[in-house]
Amino acid sequence: MTTTATQPAGPGNDWEDVAASESSLKRFLHGLPGVDQVGAEQRAAGLGTRSIKTSAKAYAIDLAISMVDLTTLEGQDTAGKVSALSAKAMRPDPADPTCPSVAAVCVYPDMVATAKQALGSSGVHVASVATAFPSGRAAMDVKLADTRDAVAAGADEVDMVIDRGAFLAGHYLQVFEEIAAVREASGPAHLKVILETGELQTYDNVRRAGWLAMMAGAHFIKTSTGKVQPAATPPVTLVMLEAVRDYREQTGQMIGVKPAGGIRTSKDAIKYLVMVNEVAGPDWLDPDWFRFGASTLLNDLLMQRTKLATGRYSGPDYFTLD
Repeated sequence: MTTTATQPAGPGNDWEDVAASESSLKRFLHGLPGVDQVGAEQRAAGLGTRSIKTSAKAYAIDLAISMVDLTTLEGQDTAGKVSALSAKAMRPDPADPTCPSVAAVCVYPDMVATAKQALGSSGVHVASVATAFPSGRAAMDVKLADTRDAVAAGADEVDMVIDRGAFLAGHYLQVFEEIAAVREASGPAHLKVILETGELQTYDNVRRAGWLAMMAGAHFIKTSTGKVQPAATPPVTLVMLEAVRDYREQTGQMIGVKPAGGIRTSKDAIKYLVMVNEVAGPDWLDPDWFRFGASTLLNDLLMQRTKLATGRYSGPDYFTLD
């Protein structure tokens, strides 16, 4: 499988020349190495067979807990639900103070202030979806207002969605400029760019969209909204991990990766951690550079953690339901 990225144009890896026109941006993105579909899927499957035992498994479970963006993105969300979720984020297992907190609580913009107040100075971040999530079908001024409102309410991180229709139509410059504008509107907040890989059709498009987002200023590239199937898959995540690895080789900049949607078990989470280590490298085994977007994964991680510690399996009734 080809993994070496094209050398970017311009001194100091400055993307201004590449993004100067639609034609130059298209030339660059279509000049990226193609993805060997069979190779990517076989490698992802092979990495998924690795066995992690005893102390390594306990470490991996705690690491995965610390990487969770505990998420509620439903029309029926209430302040009470978000406050309860925030309490769980800070103390996932109230009976065990050694259990790490999660990385962030992810909510809609109108719930950011509630989450911010509940989390206080705990160190757990507030992430907010924005830009007309999950469809991204809104005017640019609406998307920017959505972003600014979330940041003004206290969001530490913004999860935006790209315009998949524009991307698939080959309007790369439009997508680039939109991401750059949202990055600017995000101010001090970190920007996660959702590619919605289930709608991108090919692994080549996943690689191109990932590079486009990184070039435009993303701090993280994220697989999915969780509202479209398929959401996160191991091969797609592998392609994105290759992209961030190659991007650092070319520019010196690290970009994070966030698979989201459909990751529900400790076994699956550990498979992803193995992939991160083997594909991108151990530097990405940190909540600053890798996250899981999930609503139910945390419960299984807690059950497996308790089993390792006590030798007894605790059912879901021992933990709050999300």
